[in-house]
Amino acid sequence: MISSKERTFWGWMFVSVGSVFFVGYFFVAIIAKLLPPSNVAIISAMQNDWYYCFLVPLTLPIVFVAVYFHWLSMKMFKHA
Repeated sequence: MISSKERTFWGWMFVSVGSVFFVGYFFVAIIAKLLPPSNVAIISAMQNDWYYCFLVPLTLPIVFVAVYFHWLSMKMFKHA
């Protein structure tokens, strides 16, 4: 059985990792495009890359369709 301290530790770990990924994505998708041109190779690559800017907004409609089909399949299973 997992102790309360261990559960709290893993909860904060998941929240921290999720926050780091969110901030990293936000920087790559939005902030890096607003910075002036840079000679640093990584920042220059982020400024010239448009894939990640469109990845999340274009994924949202697919998520809604997947959630709808999941709900529909559970209704059919429940009432069949």
